[in-house]
Amino acid sequence: MLLFLKNVLFTILVPGTVAIFVPLRVLAHPPAKASALSFAAGLLLIAGGAIYTWCLWDFATAGRGTPAPIDPPKELVVRGLYQYTRNPMYVGVLSVISGWALLFQSSTLAVYAMCIAASFHLFVLLYEEPHLKRVFGASYEHYCSQVNRWVPLGKRRPAA
Repeated sequence: MLLFLKNVLFTILVPGTVAIFVPLRVLAHPPAKASALSFAAGLLLIAGGAIYTWCLWDFATAGRGTPAPIDPPKELVVRGLYQYTRNPMYVGVLSVISGWALLFQSSTLAVYAMCIAASFHLFVLLYEEPHLKRVFGASYEHYCSQVNRWVPLGKRRPAA
């Protein structure tokens, strides 16, 4: 139960702020009129939320931890969406932000999404990957040789 509460609290405070609170605070106008873009935006919002939720579940059940750096998974999570990309949770959050940008046809939110994407990339390169290499060693390095960082192009074959 405590793990569940920690995951809910983290989700509200971090991705909730980045992907919901800030984008909706930035907007100064109602959504654009319904169109094909609205449908695409809805798909991005739903897909992003589903991706995040699935990853959160895997962190809690397979990894026995949270996405918070102060309470990370105890086991390397390589199941679910983590079989296809090493960072699906970030992809989910970016999908939600992109969905808002599309729904509201907001260039400000599009720029915000690009800034968040750059921030995620730098965080992954400068903190997360070095930390995971220290904690999980060869198993993480093997995982990196098999799965792309961002784009889910299927599993790669290790270099010979």
